[in-house]
Parts: sequence; structure tokens; C-alpha cells
Amino acid sequence: MAAGKKKSIPTRKKRSKPASSKVTPKDNPALYYCGLPQVKEVDLSKVNDPDRRNLILVNKRMWANGTVIHYYFFDNKKTDGEEVTYKDGTSEWISWVGAKKQREVVRQAFTTWMDIGIGLRFEEVDNRESAEVRIGFMRGDGSWSYIGKEALLKKAAGKRTMNFGWDLVSQPETALHEIGHVLGFPHEHQNPNAGIEWDEKAVYKEMAETNGWRKRKTLNNIIEKIVPDKIQGSSWDPDSIMHYPFDGKLIKKPAKFKTSGIKPEPGLSDRDKTWVKTFYPPIKDSHLRKLVPFKSTELLLAESEQANFLIEPVSTGEYQMRTFGNSDAVMVLFEDDNGDYRYLAGDDDSADDRNAQLQVRLIEGRRYILRIRVAWSGSVGRTAVMLWQ
Repeated sequence: MAAGKKKSIPTRKKRSKPASSKVTPKDNPALYYCGLPQVKEVDLSKVNDPDRRNLILVNKRMWANGTVIHYYFFDNKKTDGEEVTYKDGTSEWISWVGAKKQREVVRQAFTTWMDIGIGLRFEEVDNRESAEVRIGFMRGDGSWSYIGKEALLKKAAGKRTMNFGWDLVSQPETALHEIGHVLGFPHEHQNPNAGIEWDEKAVYKEMAETNGWRKRKTLNNIIEKIVPDKIQGSSWDPDSIMHYPFDGKLIKKPAKFKTSGIKPEPGLSDRDKTWVKTFYPPIKDSHLRKLVPFKSTELLLAESEQANFLIEPVSTGEYQMRTFGNSDAVMVLFEDDNGDYRYLAGDDDSADDRNAQLQVRLIEGRRYILRIRVAWSGSVGRTAVMLWQ
């Protein structure tokens, strides 16, 4: 499938052309900054409860625990890439295909996250149509990723959902950082509990000169505070893999960072590991509760908790499954193909005046896994799920 397109990139102040395949972080250390794509925000105009609003925002990007996330590396140098046109009228084709060593760094980073012992799995596929995460290595386009389920908004199989714009062999933390975004995690330096007071004029100037970022992108990726996360608690982790390093000249407060800057330790921090297991704890599907038709099953779930059910239909046909009660929930159905969970359908009722529901054709003799994650509940114990044919 051809994925190439033309792209016009303005000249940056510190060089006559934007980054090309010859530019490395050593040439421009500022390119270490990850620039997240912007997506349409969820409509919360009907949600008046501030706690509910915050929980929806925290959970909207998170996957249902137990999901298998498939990733793919673009592999056709002739069609996977972009024709970049420069201001001086010249142009060049820049491929999205990464060298073997670059791909290996990314594979190892996926393994590092999984080795913590989380409920999610990552699997590499050689078919882009089967991948939720599609990875390019376009130099000059920065390093970035869609956050969590936002990757599903980029439906075209020929479109990237993640890019690495510099050498990963010398900077493997970049791969860990971008996969952190895939897991649904934002930038830690935007944590409102960090207490960072930026020299905003200096930050805007620095990002414009070194990265070519416009003001809105700098605001979105550095200055703007994220929603307070009551799931994690109030702590801030300057060593998180999701934290940028910053020169002290960009910071007004705290005073110690104005002097020394912020320099996260390499690799995943202890809090990174705790945080990811909070959202994605290990799952033992051998302990699944069985969901049978026409029997309401109570969901005793607190905020951000999940229930997992086994469905074994006794006859083939159309089945419906639905939550009941005052809650915001994500419902996802998988088919268990000898331990390989294939996604069938999903629904998210967050911020809507309705309940999550699915209508799917199920086959007698097959096994299905239904996962329900509750972002917010008006009252624990007053939400239920039912299956019927």
C-alpha cells in the first residue's frame, strides 16, 4: 500500500533546511523533545461533576487491561515515506523505514515494559492492517506517538501512529518514552503537582529556534498542566521516563532546578513501574467469572478498576451485552483463539447519557472474553452487566 505524500516544511532558524536523514541528536540535542500529535478533545459539556470529568480525562486513553497491542514497522522504502519540499524550492524523499538496529531498540523497549509484569501484551505483526501501532523512522519529523487508544483514531493502515526522528542506539530511552505514550501516559513534567514555574518566554523561544515548534505545540507539550490524577496520588517523579530533561534557564521555580536543570535518570523509574501496574495489573484469565444469558451480574468496581468475564455461547446467533447503572465504562469483547485474543468489538459510554453496549454474532463452541473498565461510578455496587440473545 502506497503511503507516501508531499509535505512542506518551513526553514528553521538554526539551519537552512529542516532535519533530514543525515541529522542526528548530536547535531541538534533539542530534537530530543517529543512532540505529541493533537487530537479532538472529548466533549464534557454535559458533565458537571469535576471528579467525574477528571476521571474521564484520565481514563479515556487507557486500554482495557488484557488487550494485545499489535505493532508494525513500515518496510517499503519506495512507498513508505514523504516527499519533503523545502523553502528554497528543493525537495527530497525521506523514508519511514528504519534500519535493523533501530527496530531492535524498539523491540527491546516493548519487552522492557512487558517484563514489569503488566496485563497488556505487545506483539509485532508483518501486516499493517492488523496493527494498532504503526511505526516510522522519519528523520526530521521528531519523535512522537499517539497516546493510548488515540492511535485507533488514525485508521488508515498507511498512516504512522508513532515516529522516531533520531538515532535510537545512542538514545534508547526515546523508545521507552514513546511506548509509555502508547500505554496511555502523558508527559510527567506537565504534572500539576510538579510545581514547575516556567520562564514561558524562554521556553517558547527555545522550542521555536531549535525544534521549529509553534506556540500552541509548545503549550501542549510542555507548559500546559495535565489533569490531576487521583489514581496515582499527588507525587511527582522527575526521574520518570515520561519526563523531558530541561535546562535550568527555562525554569523559574523550584530554585534547585533553576540552577541545575532537570535531568531524569536513564530507564524506567520505580514509580513508572508502579504506575503502569496500577492501570494494567497482571490478569489470570483462568479466574474469569462466567457471564450467562439473562442473568444480571453486579460490577463491584471502584474508579479505574476492571472486571473480566468468560462467555461460552450454547448456540450460534446475535448476542447483546450491556452495562446498567450510573457509570462511565469501556466494554471490549475479544475472541479467545487458543490464547490469542482477537478484538471483536468495543464501546465507550464516557460522558454520554447512555450505557455501553455491544451487539455481536457469537459462535457456539467458541470462547469469548468480555472486559469492562469503569472510569467513574455514581455508586460502587450499582452498576451491572447483562448478556442476552
